[in-house]
Parts: sequence; C-alpha cells; structure tokens
Amino acid sequence: MRFLFLLLPLAALCYIMVRIYNILPFSPAIKTLAVVLGSGIFIAMFVSFIVGLEKLPMTAATVLYEITTSWLFILLYLLMIFLLMDILRLCHVMPREVLFSSAKGSLIVTGIVFTIFLYGNIRYYHKDRVALSVKTQKKLEKHYRIVMISDLHLGYHNQRSTFAKWIDMINKENADLVLIAGDIIDISTHPINLQRSFEEFHRLNAPVYACLGNHDYISGLEKSKEFYRNAGIKVLIDTCVLFNNDILLVGRNDRSDQSRKTIAQIIQGADKTKYSILIDHQPYNLEQSQQAGIDFQFSGHTHYGQVFPINLITDIVYEKAYGRYKKGNTDYYISSGLGIWGGKFRIGTKSEYVVLELSN
Repeated sequence: MRFLFLLLPLAALCYIMVRIYNILPFSPAIKTLAVVLGSGIFIAMFVSFIVGLEKLPMTAATVLYEITTSWLFILLYLLMIFLLMDILRLCHVMPREVLFSSAKGSLIVTGIVFTIFLYGNIRYYHKDRVALSVKTQKKLEKHYRIVMISDLHLGYHNQRSTFAKWIDMINKENADLVLIAGDIIDISTHPINLQRSFEEFHRLNAPVYACLGNHDYISGLEKSKEFYRNAGIKVLIDTCVLFNNDILLVGRNDRSDQSRKTIAQIIQGADKTKYSILIDHQPYNLEQSQQAGIDFQFSGHTHYGQVFPINLITDIVYEKAYGRYKKGNTDYYISSGLGIWGGKFRIGTKSEYVVLELSN
C-alpha cells in the first residue's frame, strides 16, 4: 500500500512533465529545462522537510516553503487540466495541435492556472465570519460570546505580521472566551520562536483555551507545549475545567496519542449540569461525544480539503468534514480552519473563524 501511495504521485508527475514538454512551443533544450525545473521543485519539497527548513536562513526557508508547497497544488490542477484536454482530444473536440508545440495551448493552460490560483490566493486572505447561535436549557449566568478557531498553522508562511491581523480581527468580537481546536503551529516552532509570535497571544482580550493537534506532535510535543506556555494559552490535554463556574470546557488530546483518554473518562466526575464544550482536533468517532452527553463539539483538522476536488475526498473520509452538524442532543461544528498548510490557496473552500452566541 505504501508503495502504491509513492507510485501514484510519481506517475502523475511523469504524466504532467511529459505534457509540459509536449505543449511548450520552444526548443528541446528549453523544454527539457522546464521539465527539470518542475520536477526539481516537487522533489525539493520532500527533501527540505526531511533535512529540515530550520537549517536554512529564515528568508530562504520561507521562499522554499512557499514555492514548493504552492507547486504541489499547481501540479494537481495541471494534472486535471491535461487530463481534460487529452479526453477532449480523444473525443475529437480539441485539435491535436493544441497539445503539441503550441503557443496557443501553452497560453490557455497558463491562463487557466494563473486565474484559478490568483482567485485561490485572494480567497485565502479573506477570512469568513461564521455566526452560530445556540440556546440551552442548562442554566447560564450570562450570555456568552465565544470565538472558536482552528488550524492557524503559524510558521514559515503564516508569520507574525499576518497573525497580528488575525488577533486584531478576533479582538473586535469582544469575546468572553477564545477556543482553539489544535494545530496552532505548522511544522516547526523554529520560525515562530524567532519571530516571538507567542507575544501576539498576549494581546487577546479574552482567556484562551486550546487542545493539541497532530501538527503539535509533528513540531515536537515538548517544544509545542513550551510555545503555548510562553503564549499564555491554557492547553487542555485530556482534562476539563469549569469556566466562570458556568461552562464545562473539555479538551481532548490529539488522535496522534494512541493512549489518550476517552471523552467519558475525561469528564468522569465533572458537573454534568453545566453546558459542556469539547475541543477535539480531529473529527473522528463523533458518536462518542453524543454518548458522553457533550453539548457542543468544536473540531478542525480537515481544512475541508483546502482546494477542490480534495474537499470531495474529505466528505468520504469523515462522517462530517465541514460545517454544522447534530447527533442526538449534541451540536457539532467542524471548521475548515483560519490558517492553512502549504500554499495559500482556497479553491472551493474558505478560511474562517466561528463566533458562537451561547444563551438561555
């Protein structure tokens, strides 16, 4: 199975490079250079992650990360475009000449890719505000406004200057509480420590609680925990706390920890008369929250695929890959995330933050 997962991307890469070589209206030397460059960028992404970007100067690491991860998404769309063009050619809808040494064909492909990814980049920088309203029969001392975010992926691409704008956006909500459902860190704590990004959390005008995500393990669990301590974030790892003597906040460790507690174990002995909110990074086994009597679960992780058509795959993988959901008496919201991994593109999905209005 692992061999198949390696073989399929390589086969797709070979197909795309052959198509690029064929369609470019240049000399064989320039066509070969384009193929070598395209393949090299793809390979460089894996090499850089294996070797470690922290070994490079910050600027070089940032450029390498941005280019290689963006190229991965571009390759996906080149694959779809060339497959469509080949189908149209075989169906005699598109002339063969468009795909071979064709300036017209090259301009068509370049124009389509440029337009799609320009749109995707603009869409990424637009952060959607998702408003949720929940009324509960459980007693509350006041009306609560809770900002819920996930998947910030702070690092080489989402740097402190960008994060500062997100903090300003969240502060405008005048929330009583901020909840983060994991993956605050992208792939390493190195760039965010260099930029002292943890200082931005100190500007939030509400208490912050978070759970761990899988990228906290990828970044190094102890290093991630140290960053959260410096940021003043209260990390709930298989534990629960009573917020303002009103809301039971439940934080589950990430699925990366095979020995994590069940939800029922975490809330054992807790006051079940209080309204409960669970933050659990990965939205698997949603029935467990329902069975444990959780009132609201907030998760992230899926990014809703980031770009079409990967979102269609997430719909197959997860019971609920994105959006609001309900099982029994439990409300759920699966977020597509405020930040993103890799290239800054949202195509058919959105970057978002959730504002929950909780009242009686």
